[in-house]
Amino acid sequence: MHSSHSLGNSNPRLSAKKTVRPTNFICIAPGAAAVSLIGDFNDWHPNANPMHQHFDGSWQIQFPLSHGHHHYAFYADGNILLDPKAHGVGRDTEGRKVSLIAVS
Repeated sequence: MHSSHSLGNSNPRLSAKKTVRPTNFICIAPGAAAVSLIGDFNDWHPNANPMHQHFDGSWQIQFPLSHGHHHYAFYADGNILLDPKAHGVGRDTEGRKVSLIAVS
């Protein structure tokens, strides 16, 4: 008996492709010596994504985030700062308040 269907003929256009969108983050911490972006996308590592200070004292970074909800915060001189422009507030795995962003 001959089988007409073959394995592995899935349509690549229907595969679960992650959409990535460049996302801008701005932290207002003019007196800080160093600020970085931490979150569930970099395992909350304080040295993974340092932000750059601009002439007005703000710290900025553009980071590619995949579609969905992400928890994040700013790490400024050893202190965790929430983003006042965040979409909401959530909790990290240790129960601390962190900022929430939705990427679509």
